[in-house]
Amino acid sequence: MSHNPPPVVTQAGFSFKVLTVNTHKGFTALNRKFILPELRDAVRSVSADVVFLQEVQGTHLRHAERFHNWTETPHYEFLADTIWPQFAYGRNAVYPHGHHGNAVLSKYPIVHHENRDVSIGGPERRGLLHVVMKVPNRPDLPDIHAMCVHLSLQEHHRRKQMDMLCAMVKSEVPEGAPLLVAGDFNDWRRNAHRILEKGAGLHEVFVRATGRSARTFPARFPMLQLDRIYVRNCGVHAPFVLPRKPWSHLSDHAPLAAEITL
Repeated sequence: MSHNPPPVVTQAGFSFKVLTVNTHKGFTALNRKFILPELRDAVRSVSADVVFLQEVQGTHLRHAERFHNWTETPHYEFLADTIWPQFAYGRNAVYPHGHHGNAVLSKYPIVHHENRDVSIGGPERRGLLHVVMKVPNRPDLPDIHAMCVHLSLQEHHRRKQMDMLCAMVKSEVPEGAPLLVAGDFNDWRRNAHRILEKGAGLHEVFVRATGRSARTFPARFPMLQLDRIYVRNCGVHAPFVLPRKPWSHLSDHAPLAAEITL
């Protein structure tokens, strides 16, 4: 009689697509036109499962009076619509007529979210939005952690904020959990690659695939590598730059996308 153990049944790998875009509060690069409906169409066309948004408008009373096509709902809800049933918003900048911040849209259940204030001083208000998502119907997979980032324009502030990000990862993200950190880093000197790899074990998907991060700013003629997608504990990932049209007139930043496999 054979006493061989029964074969181990393993489930297939799991992959999903992510997109990050600075929405520029729903306006074209020079703030001449409100184009959020066009931006929504473009975001939908990527068919991403998880979307990272920066400079997304929560509300603005003056703009609501000035622009006939201004949305009644917060911009992140308008962009999510019926495609992304789960979303989280982190309000960062608050002013007399409204507020804006970061948001994450997700096709997967969000089981936890927190917005951490990482403002250093002065008029710039910045936050790190941490979202935890559960992969449906896959109890064999750990929760996915995602952080939406928009860092300071000032280099010494950015360094402190990256240190805060690394500390946040160490204290709040399990060592073996899949982690994505994406957004607008304003890191034109490209110091974040070294800092985040050393401090949090993160690597940037375009750097890993092509040797350098993608140029994303300004959107019409990208020169600076400001926007990034960093990952940890993820398998094969295939980043790709989206076409210039229609994106080049939908924001001052070009978006980035990548296919992530766990």
